[in-house]
Amino acid sequence: MVSGPGTETGRLPLEEKILMEQLRPSAEERDYIAGVAHRLLAAIAKSGKAEGMVVGSIARNTWVKGDRDLDVFLLFPPDMPREALEAEGLALARSIARKFTTNFCEKYAEHPYINATIDSIDVDIVPCYNVASAAKIQSAVDRTPFHTRYITDKINGLTDDVLLLKQFAKAGGIYGSDQMTEGFSGYLCELLILHYGGFGPLLAAASEWGPHLKIDIGHHAAKEFNEPLIVIDPVDPRRNVAAALSIDRMAEFVELARGYREAPSAAFFALPRERPCCPKDLSALLASRGTSLYAVTFATPPFIEEIVVPQLKRSTGAICDLLARSGFVVHHAHYRMGTGRCMLLFELLVDELPPIRRHEGPPVWNQVNAEKFREKYRDASLPGPFIENGRYIMEVPREFVRVSDLLTSPALLNVGVGRHVRASLAKDWCVFEGADCWQEEFAAFIAGFFARRSPLVRIERDRVDQR
Repeated sequence: MVSGPGTETGRLPLEEKILMEQLRPSAEERDYIAGVAHRLLAAIAKSGKAEGMVVGSIARNTWVKGDRDLDVFLLFPPDMPREALEAEGLALARSIARKFTTNFCEKYAEHPYINATIDSIDVDIVPCYNVASAAKIQSAVDRTPFHTRYITDKINGLTDDVLLLKQFAKAGGIYGSDQMTEGFSGYLCELLILHYGGFGPLLAAASEWGPHLKIDIGHHAAKEFNEPLIVIDPVDPRRNVAAALSIDRMAEFVELARGYREAPSAAFFALPRERPCCPKDLSALLASRGTSLYAVTFATPPFIEEIVVPQLKRSTGAICDLLARSGFVVHHAHYRMGTGRCMLLFELLVDELPPIRRHEGPPVWNQVNAEKFREKYRDASLPGPFIENGRYIMEVPREFVRVSDLLTSPALLNVGVGRHVRASLAKDWCVFEGADCWQEEFAAFIAGFFARRSPLVRIERDRVDQR
């Protein structure tokens, strides 16, 4: 294992250089964002309708240079009816945004909020209940102010370590608890740094991690969890902060931790380079692989990512099962939610089959069903029924000879696709084959579909390519 001389903080000189040049916000940037936040809070206070609070990484000083995302919460009395919170909270959020910009829109999570761009800063103005404790939350966002207070009280001296971890995770492609990434949230990064006491100690521990690891900072877990990583929320003993983290993202973090400790490098903090392909590249790639590519596209359902993406995942799996049952071997499949359209992408080892297939019937000694089977197929033109291993076998016409026939058929609506996906498919969908699958909106997605590598392998490969 390679190591270098540490600084007074225990961090490597490389890490101090990364912090200074890439991660720590400048005083000017901090003052600029603080000024916008101050004006928003003043406007909220002037309204007299709610208490304003800045939450998230900006409030906790754990934001990476250039990440201009400001979260401002509107805290309403906990005895306000839910319908009133949504209506009055959204109205106040809209009126506050309107004082500073015309560039804002409604978005929806558990309840609606306003997203605005104010002086080049992305601002979320979110109504919530001002509850006395996290045990009394009435909506998921009510918990966030408690997260902010908890981290602010305890993170002193470790903010730089959080910045390193966040950038390390971003560079590895595993930062974000959204449905597409299934990675590390900012709050999870903060808790891991607190628990292990720094970036270096965390990586040392993570190198030995295994599935179902449990971390309970508050020693107060109130229920059992079965996720790959379990980090009990110190402000809510019934919540696993790492619930969104998939087993693959956890394994990739373990791999990255081992790789960095073995050979520390600035490459572990550099964002991956995008390598989008063009139709010509895609055509050549498919020819070299000898596989077939099919894309199913349809209008993106009008719901947030947290609702749509799990349905895309479920729908992709259901269609893979349909393809397999029909005799078409799927090598790889994935999905992507775009702004206007979604894409389900399938690479197949076989996309055309003979017009006949074997159909197994019941054992001969199952007299009732055996006689029904024999009678049903007795006059068929194809061979059978014949007996093999004690049961009737029949050759029957194959329903779908080509993948394109199956993917354009109503059969797609009769498998377990997500509800909102089915509604969108019912209106219309398109099927593309080969290089025609390429679309500019999905160029990076298609390139990544064929360039699967673990984060550490990608870093090592890039290092070799740059020599």
